Amino acid sequence: MKPFLRLLQWTLKAAIFLILLAFALNNKDDVAVHFLWGLQWRAPMVLVLLVVFTMGVAVGVLGMVPRWWRQRRLAQRAIDQKTAAAVTPVAPDLPYTP
Repeated sequence: MKPFLRLLQWTLKAAIFLILLAFALNNKDDVAVHFLWGLQWRAPMVLVLLVVFTMGVAVGVLGMVPRWWRQRRLAQRAIDQKTAAAVTPVAPDLPYTP
């Protein structure tokens, strides 16, 4: 069953790639992106879409960084607490003899 799923996964990846390739080949015309103060950028539509997609991914990742840091801090605290609990002796009133 596992080889079938792997084949299905590769088939879906190939189909998505071919659809995106056909989209890129059909949209080679130049487009103008107008910015403020009369600035404009002329480039193929595929390149504009790639740049906008990349910028969106970058903004999404930067938006997640504070949450990732917070989760990492909480996980480190939990690990430190478990380590501290494992190091403390079971009977703290008894003297320690190595």
